[in-house]
Amino acid sequence: MTAEPVFIDFGTPREVAAESHSYPDDVVARLNDDATQIMARYPSARSALLPLLHLVQSVDGYITPAGIGFCARQLDLTPAEVTAVSTFYSMYRRKETGDYLVGVCTNTLCAVMGGDQILADLHEYLGVEAGETTSDGLITLEHVECNAACDYAPVVMVNWEFFDNQTPRSSRDLIDALRSGEQVTPSRGAPLCKFRETARILAGFPDEREGASDAALPGDPTLAGLRAANENPSGTAIGDGV
Repeated sequence: MTAEPVFIDFGTPREVAAESHSYPDDVVARLNDDATQIMARYPSARSALLPLLHLVQSVDGYITPAGIGFCARQLDLTPAEVTAVSTFYSMYRRKETGDYLVGVCTNTLCAVMGGDQILADLHEYLGVEAGETTSDGLITLEHVECNAACDYAPVVMVNWEFFDNQTPRSSRDLIDALRSGEQVTPSRGAPLCKFRETARILAGFPDEREGASDAALPGDPTLAGLRAANENPSGTAIGDGV
């Protein structure tokens, strides 16, 4: 996996952290309003930490010391406590992220089906390693262990949206479309928005994209196992000769 730096402010008094790691007043005012809405959803304010981290990520594109400090002050936690949570989950970015986070699955099935080749091809095409961002700030390339869509392997995700049955050629075409500013729609779900907008949606705010609330029906690859089970109700293993 790509090593990423972890910033931890152990031992820094909360008052000092509040002064050195903070947003401008106008940003704080806006975030305070948003944070109030988020925390009101939970009987215990501390339970709001995960969506608050998405909220500050929507400002910076990744989790910054200012974001850590804001969450800590809102929830009466230490920066170290917030950092411990933010570094545990891979969806919280630890360094600047482009408008489009392109994640290529390299876990077993996707790798066998071509995921490794897609990642290698995009590395060469973009001129960046996994975990790095292109010089124009548009694309961050990432490899992921599993996109939870093995039935459509190999899968590429852009800002957590699925692009199924990818090839090196289709992945390059996807990158070209993103760079040219085209409206790109994933295999399932609403048209793409930028990474920071995605982070705000994950914080729990309304997704205004057309089709965002449409239910996605399972496709044939997803239902293949169920159909096989229905065709073989005895439970006998298919192909065992019985």
